[in-house]
Amino acid sequence: MAKTTMSDVARFAGVDVSTVSRALNERTAAMLRSETVERVLAAASELGYQPNVLARGLRTQRSHTVGMLLPDLTNPFFPPIVRGLEDALDAGGYTLIVTNTDNDARREARSLQSLVGRQVDGLVVATSHLDSDEGTAAVGNLPVVLVNRRGTDPSVPAVVPDDAAGVTLAVRHLLDLGHRRIAHVAGPTDTSTGRSRAEAFETFATDAGVYDPALVEHAAIFAVGDGMEACQRLLEQHPDVTAICAANDLLAIGCLRALRAAGRRVPQEVSLVGFNDMPLVDLIDPPLTTVRIPQYEMGRRAGELLLGLLDDPPARRARKAVELAPELVVRQSTAAPGAS
Repeated sequence: MAKTTMSDVARFAGVDVSTVSRALNERTAAMLRSETVERVLAAASELGYQPNVLARGLRTQRSHTVGMLLPDLTNPFFPPIVRGLEDALDAGGYTLIVTNTDNDARREARSLQSLVGRQVDGLVVATSHLDSDEGTAAVGNLPVVLVNRRGTDPSVPAVVPDDAAGVTLAVRHLLDLGHRRIAHVAGPTDTSTGRSRAEAFETFATDAGVYDPALVEHAAIFAVGDGMEACQRLLEQHPDVTAICAANDLLAIGCLRALRAAGRRVPQEVSLVGFNDMPLVDLIDPPLTTVRIPQYEMGRRAGELLLGLLDDPPARRARKAVELAPELVVRQSTAAPGAS
């Protein structure tokens, strides 16, 4: 059986081929009358027409695909971001290809080369190592948007949470409860997120008169096991800590495990605050107080920003950062010092 073509759809619907092309493209369908679009869609459905993406790519010099680099596919924080990004790109007629790098710089470089080699039209990067000259050279002229991280190159736009505001919300909450021995289990120093949240903790805690650099312990990566190890080191050296502000929810869960192993009750003896409000942290015991980041919105805004870059030639592309406001979600992992 011969494959149905766009010309077949045009004849069936009683329109020309260019009208079919516009009607089947979500970004141009609005140029046509709604009844024309409906007639074309009905004809395409009746005939079982499937657009030839490769042929369209040859005409437009685009693959209509976007690549995304993720540091950890198993981290529940990222799926809502991917969903928001995919929804935005789908509305623009693009397909998303996701690669997982496991927080490994060499794997990230290989994934980047693979995506560029597959002729993606743009990149969304949530990993930590694209700032290198080698990574920038591999990207070439492709538009890039960073998500949940900041780059050293101000010309690369980013969609990020307001880390300073989020950490301020967390530490102020603990201060309002009466805590003064507040520790920070920070993220890795080679990531923008780890650095910015640690710096925000130092700034606000210093202004509040409670900062002690000895109470800041860095994890090697944003993972539960590393959070547990960092918290264990912290408790061994400073058992009088009454509250811990973790740089993300995975580190907070690791802290919770370390506290339990040390026989310290949460929140009766040590209060605990996370960051991100990733899915299911309201179901752990005790439910985690955390700073909520609008994860889906972050992905959606990154997709919209990238679509805007794709519509402009490189010389005219607008460079900007989008910073999203966080909110504190208070649950049962925080209480006044010595609460029964």
